[in-house]
Amino acid sequence: QLQLVESGGGLVQPGGSLRLSCAASGFTLNDYAIGWFRQAPDKEREGVSCISSNDGTTYYADSVKGRFTISRDRAKNTVYLQMNSLKPEDTAAYYCAAQRRHGSGCTRTARPYDYWGQGAQVTVSS
Repeated sequence: QLQLVESGGGLVQPGGSLRLSCAASGFTLNDYAIGWFRQAPDKEREGVSCISSNDGTTYYADSVKGRFTISRDRAKNTVYLQMNSLKPEDTAAYYCAAQRRHGSGCTRTARPYDYWGQGAQVTVSS
């Protein structure tokens, strides 16, 4: 079974850091663009970040630019989202997703993605 398994969520104080992991099972992420999305209560789904399959292109939403970093570890078949300087408004369920895509760029909307992680809750609160 092809799966994306997320880990690393939790409770953190404002200004703190968390690193989310998205590990693939049953396929290699080398052929996929990866996106991170989040959904907060009473809010629409937001595309947070994405990384291309092979050319290193990344995207960040304005709300997280300068604070979050997406990266890929091909040896571990895992993609990470490093989240620094966390704010209460970052509180949400975070989902990673994989899209089979060749070439440059990555997709910023959820619909084209083929596989999804189970979600990881991030809560930023005092």
